[in-house]
Amino acid sequence: MAQCRLLRVCHVLVLALCVSATEDFDWTRNEKGSFYYGTFPTGFSWGAGSSAYQTEGAWDKDGKGMSIWDAFSHKKGKIYLNDTGDSSCDGYYTVKEDIRLMKDMKLNHYRFSISWPRIMPKGIKSDQINEKGIQYYDNLISMLLENQITPIVTLYHWDLPQVLEEKYGGWQNSSMINFFNDYANLCFERFGSRVKYWITFNNPWSIAVEGYETGEHAPGLKLKGTGAYKAAHNIIKAHAKVWHTYDTQWRSKQKGMVGISLSGDWGEPVDITNQRDIEAADRYMQFYLGWFATPLFNGDYPQVMKDYVGRKSAQQGLGSSRLPTFNPQEKSYIRGTCDFLGIGHFTTRYITQKNYPSIRGNSYFTDRDLAELVDPQWPDPGSEWLYSVPWGFRRLLNFVKSQYGNPMIYVTENGVSEKMVCTDLCDEWRMQYFKDYINEMLKAVNDGVNVKGYTAWSLLDKFEWDEGYSERFGLYYVDFRSKNKPRYPKASVQYYKRIISSNGFPNQREIESWKRKATETCTSSNQLLAADPLTSHMEMVTEIVVPTVCTLCILICAIFLMFLLKGRF
Repeated sequence: MAQCRLLRVCHVLVLALCVSATEDFDWTRNEKGSFYYGTFPTGFSWGAGSSAYQTEGAWDKDGKGMSIWDAFSHKKGKIYLNDTGDSSCDGYYTVKEDIRLMKDMKLNHYRFSISWPRIMPKGIKSDQINEKGIQYYDNLISMLLENQITPIVTLYHWDLPQVLEEKYGGWQNSSMINFFNDYANLCFERFGSRVKYWITFNNPWSIAVEGYETGEHAPGLKLKGTGAYKAAHNIIKAHAKVWHTYDTQWRSKQKGMVGISLSGDWGEPVDITNQRDIEAADRYMQFYLGWFATPLFNGDYPQVMKDYVGRKSAQQGLGSSRLPTFNPQEKSYIRGTCDFLGIGHFTTRYITQKNYPSIRGNSYFTDRDLAELVDPQWPDPGSEWLYSVPWGFRRLLNFVKSQYGNPMIYVTENGVSEKMVCTDLCDEWRMQYFKDYINEMLKAVNDGVNVKGYTAWSLLDKFEWDEGYSERFGLYYVDFRSKNKPRYPKASVQYYKRIISSNGFPNQREIESWKRKATETCTSSNQLLAADPLTSHMEMVTEIVVPTVCTLCILICAIFLMFLLKGRF
């Protein structure tokens, strides 16, 4: 016991030393240099990711309870085209096949999430444990390890048991802290001997803001100005409790680590010589990434958040700030509870100062007093919010290094979508995105940022939350209209596979050949997809048997346009 206590003290001291080593970030230095040829350090881990609700399907099978996303997606008008994740990729039934895809890509790790209601249908350990759900994840973890693929396991990727939302109000209620801890403890008990990387929450910003402020995501509440702050407060305390539970009960036996995955767009000042723009960009980052990272590394919310929300709350005649506070004991308890920091990153915004008068009402967004802008020349192949701005990735990683004492980082999500009517497996834009973003990450590693691994988002096309199936992030195309949900490799599979095998970008000549070879493979994949039995594609004009499927779409559009023009004149 004395030895365990000594280890814990040493662990906290190391974290404290890391935090004390923070430095100021240089906002005026934005190096948008040329492509860098080189490789990552030996042992760098390459992977791909998914989440339970987005891929598993089997929403009500084998004893699984209902989640808030089951309930939310079943309400008409909440999801694009009223899609649901009821079956999605049917990943619950295709574990062997999907691991075969991972093995072929030579992945070092696979990031997935456990569905809380699949193993605890009512959300509370004392009520019921679903052994069939436990067995599913048991098999998944075992098969990954048998294929030399390291599991990185997320405990919460947004699918709260619906019972806890109905009875307690979900993350608005501090009771979730203990419920989540019981669930996490069960996972440590059942899977911890084989899982060494745990992520408590995926993108808590989205859970709080989109779930409890805008209502775009489950549970769909619009508690403007208060809901997001309250949910985040409980999530931060729940994370800290789980970290301490692992630290005191499991770390010495299982030798694993517990982190969190925070998503962060980069915020670049519109004018890097303008102090107001710099302050606005810093405020953007503190309200986004710092909202969660600063308490975990330093013990409290960013000072600028406390100042701005506190001042606006006072101007609105409130007796206290809408941003909750941590007491001294809580600050001490929360500080240093991050063995590694997961970073999910997709895009960048330009930021400038913009004042929002308090009389306009309470809102997380107006509390920040800033405006977000984009450059119309930035490529945007898919999601309306996702522009390809590779240099922002390096800036973000260096910001994390300077703010939080250069913590161990795993990139837990990075990728790009497409939003196309046609099915085209030759995803040149995705290959370019991976090439540029991974290269900026390599530059950050050379800057001294402690990045240990990279997770491409995502392994498969899947349910994309409120966008349904209209956007595709996958390396593998999934035919959702076919009963068996077959997977087809996009060109980016071969391209990413070559990055992995080379551990980076060895030389210009070799890299130039990667795209050509990957495109050759996707042409044959297009033919395979088109040659599937026509009966499984009766509703999809784009799947008629032709070698290049998009050609037919273009011809149909042209003919339709001619008819329109004839009718007009």
